Amino acid sequence: MLTGIAILVFVVVTLAVFTGGSLLDERRSRARLLRDRLTTVQKAAEREPTEELAILRDEMLSEIPALDTLLRKSARVSSLQKLLSQADIQIRAGNFLMLSALSAIVLAVVVILWSKMPVLGWAGVLMGFFLPYAYATHLRTKRFDKFEELFPQAIDTLARAVRAGHAFTTALELIANEIAEPISGEFRKLFEEQKFGLPVRDALINLTERVPLVDVKFFITAVMLQRETGGNLAEILDNLSYVIRERFKILRQVRVYTAQGRLTMALLMGLPPLVVALMRIMNPSFVEPLFSDPIGHALLVIGITLQTIGYFVIRRIIQIQV
Repeated sequence: MLTGIAILVFVVVTLAVFTGGSLLDERRSRARLLRDRLTTVQKAAEREPTEELAILRDEMLSEIPALDTLLRKSARVSSLQKLLSQADIQIRAGNFLMLSALSAIVLAVVVILWSKMPVLGWAGVLMGFFLPYAYATHLRTKRFDKFEELFPQAIDTLARAVRAGHAFTTALELIANEIAEPISGEFRKLFEEQKFGLPVRDALINLTERVPLVDVKFFITAVMLQRETGGNLAEILDNLSYVIRERFKILRQVRVYTAQGRLTMALLMGLPPLVVALMRIMNPSFVEPLFSDPIGHALLVIGITLQTIGYFVIRRIIQIQV
């Protein structure tokens, strides 16, 4: 019983610290990319939206009118709806919040019944509430990875279509019909937006908001500059595709060079709880003071904190941006 409680506390504290650190790291990374690489696109995105854009972006956050009005007042809920769209989860933010609340209640009841300690129910509430969000984030990451993998192929298709004499908008439709998901879905939205009257520039900006990847922003910047200043679009797209593929090669090399650091991080995170669990099974009296004595509780908290700090330090070392 004490081993289970210790493992549960470890998981809760680790998830909480990981979530906070990941959010801070993501915000710093996004700010740095927007500031250093895509100043032009950022200025275009920060302009006052037109009435036409507002209508196209209008999405319900809940099917209940009163709840929808209330949720629209929160920028975080709007960001949650954007995350769900990016993860291709067909559910509204209001329903997702209800699902998170239900998950929190169920997990809290399970933890209380299993541990016989009502205090740990709050840990179950925290974990249960953030589990759906973690799952949605995981799906979004997988979808973006798939998008990045297929994006050079889409650019090559667009370049061949332009070189063959097709208009740029017609070439977008070819990509939507020939390339697999998620490329086809996003480019179909891009094609349909400009088809129904939205300016191509605004439709391209919408694509960067739906898929906020560096490669996509490079593509949008190149296309908009070509449309404003002229030039050979097919040649520009060929060069862009080559640069993206070369960047992938460098990223794979970086993963090889940082494999030892990632393995070290995995061992440092997994070895302590595994050793404690094995000692609890093989020699319970040896680790009993760690869970029964107040000093042991303090040492557990200190150990988990230091281990988590070590995780982020190693992650910062092996995280090389290309």
